Formats: sequence, structure tokens, C-alpha cells
Amino acid sequence: MIWWALAILAVAAPIAAPFLAELLRPAMRGAARASAPGQFADLPGGQTHYQWIGPADGPLIVCVHGLTTPSYVWHPIADGLARLGFRVLIYDLYGRGFSDRPRGAQDTAFFVSQLEDLLDVLGVEGRITLIGYSMGGAIASAFALKHGARLRQLVLLAPAGMGHDLGPVARLVVDYDRFGRWLFMLAYGHSFRSATESERGLDSSIDNVVDRQQEELRWRGFRPAVLSSLRHALSGDMGDTHRAIAACDLPVLAIWAREDEVIPISGLGRLAEWNRNARQEVIEGAGHAIAYTHDREVVDLLDILLVR
Repeated sequence: MIWWALAILAVAAPIAAPFLAELLRPAMRGAARASAPGQFADLPGGQTHYQWIGPADGPLIVCVHGLTTPSYVWHPIADGLARLGFRVLIYDLYGRGFSDRPRGAQDTAFFVSQLEDLLDVLGVEGRITLIGYSMGGAIASAFALKHGARLRQLVLLAPAGMGHDLGPVARLVVDYDRFGRWLFMLAYGHSFRSATESERGLDSSIDNVVDRQQEELRWRGFRPAVLSSLRHALSGDMGDTHRAIAACDLPVLAIWAREDEVIPISGLGRLAEWNRNARQEVIEGAGHAIAYTHDREVVDLLDILLVR
């Protein structure tokens, strides 16, 4: 009997270990938020951390970040836009940064609801320019489809949603429910650290960006949020969404990174098929870290091409 119990324990322990480790991680609340810049909004889905940057009377731009790097990823671009006279709103998506980690399928509708609630609580009225980076491009596109009349322009920076190969390990994680979840919770920390370490030599406009990215792994709820987004927000393309946006005649600007290995520039061709009127620009020499390695080039393009 004891041997059977030991055998079961030997099998169960490695299966349970990554989930137990997740439960033991600190929660993002209270003292953990003491260093947060900006403010918090109490939304139906949970507390959302946000910041205003730029003159209060400037044309409003709202920025949506991507899968893993919270709203500070926007600081170099937001600061540049503020110097041009724009009022910029940045915020942390649920599961990232200083925002809450609510449960639920993190599809684009989930994040659209967060943005809707935030704009409502902040009393934002009038038309805005919406900029989405990486996964934020998919979220911004979904918001534009639903609320096109609220937008002056949709801007996509190295956007997801154009169809991309997640790779064999990521496909296992997405396609196999329980095994995929276990594999992700077991291996993602190492994978994420390796991926971000490859950026340590980049010329970045954000100090200690690699350490700040890896700090996200410390907090409970980050890994499940990333997994849910991979499964629900990033598992397919958004062709139907972009065709519908094209039919609405909403101005769309897409900015691509020539050397992007995460969101390949082949997406440019797909977007051109879906929306012939979309303006598309390419920044040479940039990779997926374009928001903080080539922020000056991005701001220069926006200075010329933003609808004011």
C-alpha cells in the first residue's frame, strides 16, 4: 500500500509542481503597486493601471500594448507624441503590469471590454486615434470594428492578427488543453527568459528593459494570462475584421519592422489583400522590439501620417 502511495506521489508531484509554484507567487495588489506611476481605475473586470502623458488639450491617442510587455513599452513613443502636442493614454492589459489578473478567456473581446470600460470611467469623449502594438494590434482592430465611429484613425505597429506560425511548441500549448497548460506552466519561464535575454544587447530607449520584462514572471497570474491570450487572441488571423474595417473607410496606418522574427513582414501583404486603402510603412533594420529600439523613426512617421 505504501509503495502504491509513493508511486502515485512520484507521478503526481512533477505534474502538480508548476501549478503549485504559480499559487505561491505574490499577487499584484497592495504594496506591490506602491511604485506604480499614474493611477488606477476600478473597472468591472478589475483594477486597471493607466497613465496620461502629454498636454491635457491635445488630440487624444490611446495605446494598446502586446502579449507580455506592459504599458511602459509605450513610454518612448508616448513621450515623442507628447512633444508633438498629443495627449496619450497608456494602460496595462489585464494580467500584465500593475493591472489585475481576472480569470476568463483572454480573446480580443475580453480586452475590448477592458478598453471600453476604461474610456467610460475616464469620461473620454470625442474621436481618438488608437494605436496597437503586436497583440495590441489585434485588440485595436477588434475595437475599431466595433467602434469605428469613435476613431479618427487606426494605427498598427508590428501587428498580430495577420496569420503567423507560433512554432511547434506553441502549437502544442494551444492545441492540447491539459497537457498544453502543464507544458506551458512548466517551461514558459525558461523560454521567456531566453527570448528576452536575446534583446540585452539592443540599443533600447527603455532602461533595463530586459530585467523589467523578466520581472513579470514573478507575479501570480502572468503566465496564465499569456497562455490564455495565446489560445484565444493570437491563434488565428483577423481577415474578416480587416475586410470589414476597409468597408467602413476608417483610415488605417500599419508600420512594420523589416527584421521582425515574431510578426513577420509577410503580414504586410495580407493586410494589403484585406484592406487596399491601408497605408503601410516599413522601418528598416528594426525587429519586434521596434517600439523601444526605433521609437524615433516611429514618431517621425506618426508626425507625418497621423490624422489630426
